[in-house]
Amino acid sequence: MHETPETRRDRSSRAHSSTAADRQPWTILILLAVAQFMVILDITVVNVALPSIGRELGFAAGDLQWVVTTYVLFTGGLLLLGGRMADLLGRRPVFLAGLTIFTAASLASGLAPTPGALIASRAAQGLGAAMLSPAALSIITTSYGGAQRTTALSAWGAIGAGGAAAGVLLGGILTTWLSWEWIFFVNVPIGLVTAILAVRLVPAARAGAGSIRELDLPGAVSVISGLVLLVYAIEGTTSHGWGSARTLALLAAAGGLLTAFAAIERHATRPLVPTATWQVRSLVSSAAVMLGATGILVGTFFLNSLYLQNVLGASALETGLAFLPLVVVIGIAAHAGPHLLTRLGARRVVVGGLALIASGYVLLSGAPTDADYAADLLPGFLLIGFGVGLTFVSISVTAMSEIDDERAGLASGLMTTAHELGGAFGVSIFSAVALGASEFADGYGDGALAGGLIAATLAVIAAVTVPTFRPATAQQAAVH
Repeated sequence: MHETPETRRDRSSRAHSSTAADRQPWTILILLAVAQFMVILDITVVNVALPSIGRELGFAAGDLQWVVTTYVLFTGGLLLLGGRMADLLGRRPVFLAGLTIFTAASLASGLAPTPGALIASRAAQGLGAAMLSPAALSIITTSYGGAQRTTALSAWGAIGAGGAAAGVLLGGILTTWLSWEWIFFVNVPIGLVTAILAVRLVPAARAGAGSIRELDLPGAVSVISGLVLLVYAIEGTTSHGWGSARTLALLAAAGGLLTAFAAIERHATRPLVPTATWQVRSLVSSAAVMLGATGILVGTFFLNSLYLQNVLGASALETGLAFLPLVVVIGIAAHAGPHLLTRLGARRVVVGGLALIASGYVLLSGAPTDADYAADLLPGFLLIGFGVGLTFVSISVTAMSEIDDERAGLASGLMTTAHELGGAFGVSIFSAVALGASEFADGYGDGALAGGLIAATLAVIAAVTVPTFRPATAQQAAVH
């Protein structure tokens, strides 16, 4: 068979990456995981510091949410473009560029003197995250194979859940012991060290067969604008309601832009999301579950942070510590996940994890206004944490099971987009349900029931759409 120059280049690149991974199999993974941990951490680390930020910078009460939302929207909205850049321009260059932007923007966020400056720097953080995250995942996907790849992707999935959980704890510690600025400053030394080590350790694979002129910018603009309007519409329902003219107009505009995106993709020479991508069942079903599962996890922190502080009177640090058992259980589930995958298959593990989440929310829905943490909250937290850990690990491995190297960046971008936007949707939905009640103590139960209903619905969807994929064990990989 005739081998084109592009094919030879890709084969050489994969061989070079595999050799590097064989020499230092876990050093590269740890390095990339640290960068991704910062990205995920910054979704939730800000939550417990919001009151301090609002007082010091003079935020209006209704504008404070944008400290969180701006980061999530820019990260989620630009991830598809970031994944495509990694495929066309090279994974390591895009990763390093994104890490540099993210680190510089973190410093600017901590030094921000006004609300506008902080929101702008958070947008820049989102841009950097949207570049480094899919590039890092595609480096992992193309650098490991067989059982190593399963282990690496399982660890990546655990970071998605554990990073969000740890953010609430770290935010409480830094805000209480130092000041809110340090939730941003902490990224700076970590980012600098990670960048230096990445230059030394991450394989310098050849650049992709493309240029920046081949990027589908019209598609990127339409999908970003549509997603921003969609999230903005959902977040506004707490104040304006679902049936208001404002909400309906924003939803219609978002639908129009997303429809335009689909039309652009059908006719683009190098589409942001090739039509064939939607035919990869393992990827599409995993992205759908990732969207819902992340919404549940981030919504859990949002809902219970308000409940612990506003109803039970806990401090920021006490609130962070309350989530510590959930973080630990996620880690335990992430360790057990790969073993269960090889025995039971992805579908059973995902459905089981979502069932545990739904059960945990049923327990939380019965918590009284004077709840006892150990008796009324902790059991639900443990079930939710274990379920989230199993779900994230399983879909992270399954999503990439049918993806070749040439589409690794795109697939990574889709999965991380689902993760980031899921957080925005989750906070919006939980907020609309819980804060819609006359008293938050009453709305908390409604929010918990909504979380259980979402998890149960996802379990049904997963039972139908997630494939019965079983990754190879190390022994099986050796035989083949």
